[in-house]
Amino acid sequence: MRLPPLNALRAFEAAARHNGYIAAAEELCVTRGAVSRHIKLLEEHLGVALFHRNHRGVDLTAAGRQLLPVLTEAFARIGREAEQISAMTQDIRIICPPALSIRWLFPRLENFQAAHPGIRVRMTTEFYGAKGFDGTEYDLGVSVEHVHGRPAGITSMPLFPMVLSPACSPALLRQQSLRTPSDLARMVLLHESPQRRDWAHWLASFGIRGIDAASGPTFPNLDMAARAAAMGSGVVMADLALCQEELRNGALVLPFPEMTCVTPQGGYVLIGMRDRWDEPHLRAFREWVAQDCADLMPDLGV
Repeated sequence: MRLPPLNALRAFEAAARHNGYIAAAEELCVTRGAVSRHIKLLEEHLGVALFHRNHRGVDLTAAGRQLLPVLTEAFARIGREAEQISAMTQDIRIICPPALSIRWLFPRLENFQAAHPGIRVRMTTEFYGAKGFDGTEYDLGVSVEHVHGRPAGITSMPLFPMVLSPACSPALLRQQSLRTPSDLARMVLLHESPQRRDWAHWLASFGIRGIDAASGPTFPNLDMAARAAAMGSGVVMADLALCQEELRNGALVLPFPEMTCVTPQGGYVLIGMRDRWDEPHLRAFREWVAQDCADLMPDLGV
């Protein structure tokens, strides 16, 4: 048997719950006659009577009593699932590596929430695992542009470039007479990851030789390495966007401000699944973050 008409089922469930057509009509915002017609249609579809009509109103038949709890539970379940789905569409699950989260995204989220109070951002601050961005766990992610083997179903939007230049505390600069890149051979180089790629890339970009790019301590992320540099522990390869606070307040200075380079990994990008990219709440976040990054560009000299 094909399914009965949905409006007829709603009319019956409401009438049975209220023990009458008038209250059901008020709940459904239709006329009493419309409720009566829907129930008659349902009875014809099922081939059984669902109500006994009497001078006080209606009473359920045995068939009506059998059908009512099924419909009540079904409509309640539909309502619960619809509420959960609606709530999910207003959540944005974002994964962002630690230094990017702490130094860029997290401090700005308050501005997004003020502009979009109905959208809740749930941010995970950690590195991507071996399988990379997982669209079943996250709606959006912040990553570097060039990642080997990124699935075709993922799309991206440029945020801002990764611009590198050495940085140290003003006291260290004065004490160590750091005037030319060759003076770095006497300095402690601080690395933002165990891979130690930051210094090697910068030195190669300017053809600087005689400096051990692999020397010096490593840190779990740029945030810790930059803090160590601000304390005078050595020279860090600063990401100019992520080290803005220290560069503005003078905790870090650039010994060679004209010697900047971008990385082989490219700049930072926002990523997400192509088939969900234009969902309204994700589009709202993309438009907000694009404007924020546009405002950041002049500080990077790009």
